[in-house]
Amino acid sequence: MPTSLQGATANAAAISATGLRKSYGDKTVLDGIDLHIPAGTVFALLGPNGAGKTTAVKILSTLIGADGGRAEVAGHDISAAPQAVRAAIGVTGQFSAVDGLITGEENMLLMADLHRLSRREGRRVTAELLERFDLVDAAKKPAQSYSGGMKRRLDIAMTLVGDPRIIFLDEPTTGLDPRSRHRTWQIVRELVQGGVTVFLTTQYLEEADELADRIAVLNNGKIAAEGTADELKRMIPGGHIRLRFTDPAAYRSAAGALAEATRNDEALALQIPSDGSQRELRAVLDWLDAAGVAADELTVHTPDLDDVFFALTGSTTTVPHQPKEALR
Repeated sequence: MPTSLQGATANAAAISATGLRKSYGDKTVLDGIDLHIPAGTVFALLGPNGAGKTTAVKILSTLIGADGGRAEVAGHDISAAPQAVRAAIGVTGQFSAVDGLITGEENMLLMADLHRLSRREGRRVTAELLERFDLVDAAKKPAQSYSGGMKRRLDIAMTLVGDPRIIFLDEPTTGLDPRSRHRTWQIVRELVQGGVTVFLTTQYLEEADELADRIAVLNNGKIAAEGTADELKRMIPGGHIRLRFTDPAAYRSAAGALAEATRNDEALALQIPSDGSQRELRAVLDWLDAAGVAADELTVHTPDLDDVFFALTGSTTTVPHQPKEALR
């Protein structure tokens, strides 16, 4: 579940964009996208490979320019004040910025030098971050000896040397084993609890479901849909409430009254179309209570983000994900 700060902090926009456009030759990568990302939240941008996710990150982090539209990051216009934007952000790309030939500690100290920290301050920040990311024991070892998860933790730690309030994580867990991915998720949660805003692109749909306060799906250069994970899931048909009975009389009574329900006489189960909202669930429960009919089991089934992704993008590409849960 998302773990963002709530309240006044979340009302201010950390990142906003209007009509952002970018083309490469004849190919339009971003076709006028709008974004509004409150401070202290996690925003996830999903989309098929080549959809423009990394391009959006590069534009917002001032690595490349947009062809049209405007955007502000940390209150600064990305075109008029790129240096101010860079001073307020951290970026961790798909490919690690870690230098494998030097130690983890030396990587951190190099980053401190780039941020023009004093030698004393650089060592203090390095020590704190190495401890925070559980890298103290490996600090004196060459980074090329680190596991994938350790390199990713070091990469994020290096991003934090300048104490950014906005962090762009471009597919941060690609290639990591499940344990390392979950450790990275915990790091993201801790960052947001400290007030940091996280802009996340990911190819793992359950990652967005787990971390993001709001999710946007990018397809053919446009935002196909945006909302919370639950809001996006309710957009896709196929959700239902399933009632199962052990008493055949109660089953027949319920089936006769709920004409819209799909019957399974062998299992004594009814399936009622539902968007999974509390309102619809409450309506079914109220009806059962008023009719004096007792269901022995009630489960709510909603589409997951895989269903949302495929429905909105028409993608047939295999997307890495964990097995679907039948019960939500």
